[in-house]
Amino acid sequence: MTTWPNLYLQDSASPLMEQMIFFHDHIMMILMMIVTTVSYIMIMLVFNDYTDRNLLEGQMIELIWTVTPAMTLFFIATPSLRLLYLMDEINNPMMTTKAVGHQWYWTYEYSDFIDSEFDSYMTNTESNNNLRLLDVDNRMVLPSNTFIRMIVTSTDVIHSWTLPSSGVKIDGTPGRLNQASMMLNRNGLLFGQCSEICGTNHSFMPIVVESVPINMFIKWMMK
Repeated sequence: MTTWPNLYLQDSASPLMEQMIFFHDHIMMILMMIVTTVSYIMIMLVFNDYTDRNLLEGQMIELIWTVTPAMTLFFIATPSLRLLYLMDEINNPMMTTKAVGHQWYWTYEYSDFIDSEFDSYMTNTESNNNLRLLDVDNRMVLPSNTFIRMIVTSTDVIHSWTLPSSGVKIDGTPGRLNQASMMLNRNGLLFGQCSEICGTNHSFMPIVVESVPINMFIKWMMK
């Protein structure tokens, strides 16, 4: 969960989020190299009174500043496309869950089980010691280390079911089913919020996912 002094990404709770963090670090390294090089050149142009005659006109320097950006884009695009296809890949999910957005609460459905549907409202923070604007009365329980297909839709306006620590952000559009894959490799509570402005109480429809071992999930479903 993100706290006030946290300036970095949340700790990953899924393999997909780990790959996204690695990609972020990879891009930042390339970005720092570009910024350092350009800054050095700009400073030298300002403070250096001499002119290099070899840079005034030459095919070699033109070849260098054409090939170098092309190679840089290649090193950025290759892991980006790989990660993009990993995010869209859904192969033989072990279970399917569905989140339906309302103004302003969520409804969760477990499609593989009978009569498994409940609403999730934000709890009153004045009467308990829970996290402000983040805890709910009915948490969504999911098994860890299980390949899950997440389906999101809405009944009124566009919502967005977002769980930052798992790397999942799915728009809920009325009349449309959007899906994404998710696998949680860490047990615990994962917090999220609606990430699409959906009206007056947009800030008051949090998301809480409780990741538990699969045997505890089966016991919870049998209650």
